[in-house]
Amino acid sequence: MNCSHTYIAIPPGETIKEQLSFRSMSQKEFALRMGLTEKHVTNLLKGRVQLTSNVAMRLESVLGVPAVFWENLEALYRETLIKVEEENQMEADAEIAKKLPCYDMVKNGWISSSKNSYDKVVILRKFFEVSTLQLINNPAINRIACRRFSSGDKSDYSLLAWAQQAKIEARNCNTAPINISGLKKVIPNIRSMSVSSPEIFCPELRNLFSDNGIALIFLPHIKDSALHGASFYDGKKIVVGLTVRGKYADKFWFSLFHEIAHIIYGHIGQANGTSDDDEKKADLFARETLVPSESLKSFVQDRIFTASALIQFANSINIDVGILVGRLQHDGIIRHNQFNNLKRQYILS
Repeated sequence: MNCSHTYIAIPPGETIKEQLSFRSMSQKEFALRMGLTEKHVTNLLKGRVQLTSNVAMRLESVLGVPAVFWENLEALYRETLIKVEEENQMEADAEIAKKLPCYDMVKNGWISSSKNSYDKVVILRKFFEVSTLQLINNPAINRIACRRFSSGDKSDYSLLAWAQQAKIEARNCNTAPINISGLKKVIPNIRSMSVSSPEIFCPELRNLFSDNGIALIFLPHIKDSALHGASFYDGKKIVVGLTVRGKYADKFWFSLFHEIAHIIYGHIGQANGTSDDDEKKADLFARETLVPSESLKSFVQDRIFTASALIQFANSINIDVGILVGRLQHDGIIRHNQFNNLKRQYILS
């Protein structure tokens, strides 16, 4: 017997048991009279197998109850069973919905608003394109490589919502076939864009990525996601989604090259996502691509940390000075409150 908060699905087997009890007939004798195995009869009584028209006719002969009665009873049971399963699944999904960043998703226009928990589940199922929200955690569906600084229920569910929106928006991007070697070749071009303004580099970046089979998507940051960027396969293209957490240029460019590293090193599409070693390797690639340690070493040795000196060195290696400031702060060479006025803040669209 299966039940939910509203429904109880009673299999026809319960009525058959009543008939057997009335006749003081054992299941073994019943199986012999029905011409069925005892195992099949046991499953029939418990509702594990369907009561077919053939079995209904046998029941009419053995128990004297019309076949149509058993067929109707079976149809009612199956119909109610679906309602039980759906209601129980709906309640489980409603709990998952509480963990998703619905407020931000509505605010950003990704989903419509609903105060009814069941309606909200339906909206979220359509957004994630799954029959039940329990499937959104399936690593075989996600396989997301990303840069973030924490994990946990809130962070993980925010990442899933953010990545799904990136996937949806990427469908409007026409891309060439995936070309990893082509992406490697344009890395110097991408790096040089850091000295430009977003109005200039955003369309150029999109075109460069698109030419190599990658859809580049900019999305707003979601509260509690601790997310900077994510990359994953979607059909015949790669999707790279970026957010500007903190809106600073150094974080944007570091996240971009971190995701590029995941792509060229083959980290995306792995069944269990990225490992700690994958993340460290991507971090190192981003650091060395943006501000090579060998070049930085010679600058640091002079110990001249003035705004003009930082700007001059950044210009000499053709990088935005804010990226240099971020690197020096991260490495503990200067304090985190120094030269923040040299960091540019982006608003991307």
